[in-house]
Amino acid sequence: MYNRILIANRGEIALRVIRACREMGIESVAVFSEADRDSAHVRLADYAFCIGPPKSIDSYLRIDRIISAAEVSGAEAIHPGYGFLAENAKFNEVCRSNNFDFIGPTPEAMEALGDKNTARRMAMAADVPVVPGSDGLITDEEHAVATAREIGYPVLIKATAGGGGKGMRVAEDEQALRTALQQAQAEAKAAFGNAGVYLEKFISQPRHVEVQIIADQHGNALHLYERDCSVQRRHQKLIEEAPSPLLSSRTRQAICEAAVRLVRQANYYNAGTVEFIVDADDNFYFIEVNARIQVEHPVTEMVTGVDLIQSQIRVAAGEPLPWRQEDIQLRGHAIECRINAEDPQRNFQPCPGKIKDLFIPGGLGVRFDSHIKAGYTIPPFYDSMVGKLIVYKPTREEAIACMLRALRELEIDGIATTASFHSRVLQEPAFVSGKVDTKWVERELLKKN
Repeated sequence: MYNRILIANRGEIALRVIRACREMGIESVAVFSEADRDSAHVRLADYAFCIGPPKSIDSYLRIDRIISAAEVSGAEAIHPGYGFLAENAKFNEVCRSNNFDFIGPTPEAMEALGDKNTARRMAMAADVPVVPGSDGLITDEEHAVATAREIGYPVLIKATAGGGGKGMRVAEDEQALRTALQQAQAEAKAAFGNAGVYLEKFISQPRHVEVQIIADQHGNALHLYERDCSVQRRHQKLIEEAPSPLLSSRTRQAICEAAVRLVRQANYYNAGTVEFIVDADDNFYFIEVNARIQVEHPVTEMVTGVDLIQSQIRVAAGEPLPWRQEDIQLRGHAIECRINAEDPQRNFQPCPGKIKDLFIPGGLGVRFDSHIKAGYTIPPFYDSMVGKLIVYKPTREEAIACMLRALRELEIDGIATTASFHSRVLQEPAFVSGKVDTKWVERELLKKN
């Protein structure tokens, strides 16, 4: 086992890794930008090194400075968290070539699964259902038109690299396809440095269901059941829950087994998430793999009792998984609300600034993963998420009631947050019944404003 781990990240995920390390008797090394000098992860780590100016391109994305900090600190491994360099195969390879274990999959698996077109081919080879679409990347406009005619409109144009909805367009007909194709390619090129796109049949009003997996270096791969992340705005997740409220037990078993088949096909180890869309008839289709820990991992931890960060560390150190699949039991229901420094009344405009006062909700089954405190100034340079409010109860109905109570207790004075918006969502009949899809927020809820 490691003696010292560097965390190449900031905010709540850096704190989460520091806490896991401390419980395991491992020293932690924080890195920080000048804007994060007073952040909680800097205070709580055993060692901390400044790696540059506030902008992430000059600090948290500087591979050379992170490696230098690891060398100076005497760290043996590097945990990337999520975001920044977490799914950067080059960073992964540089870590390993400099004799630091990367707490994640191999660079080869990360690169293969990070390319959506390659991942799609792997899924097909593993007998995992995929959405009907193009056989490889679209080479030109006429190729796109011919493919769309074959699979039928509407079609979805997707960038082969990246995520977050960038390089993604829906086309209802040929004219729209020709226009949208150029837009998607240009956006993908600007965002990811890769203009490659492919086509898929557009599934109307899908649910977003993802399966958490963990695999070791000894050929063992397990699933930790699924999460439902259908409450989204502009392809960004807002609320996540485990388990999915609408999956039948038969579909749950099938989708989880499919996820395990895919990661075995990819020779993948460590934690990861296999994402699917599910249609109105409970048919599921693979969309992508996130080769890292997810923002929403706490809901899985709550319903399975598995510490995913500690598991990541143990797998990276070469330890075998201590469970068989039948040992992983699903108990109760968990919900997570992402608390962002955004103003829902102003089209979710980011609201960085100083937190004047803070009251964190408590009580049985309530967890708040955050790096903020009273007097903390949220910098304008990074993601707007300031915390994750998580609740766990025996039933979904009790979890919703607990979350509403916790959201009411939560006070973050001095900035606008999305807490009130989450309270509204949780009281909507469609959410209470579990009948929401990935466009429900924009199609139904926001139009009521």
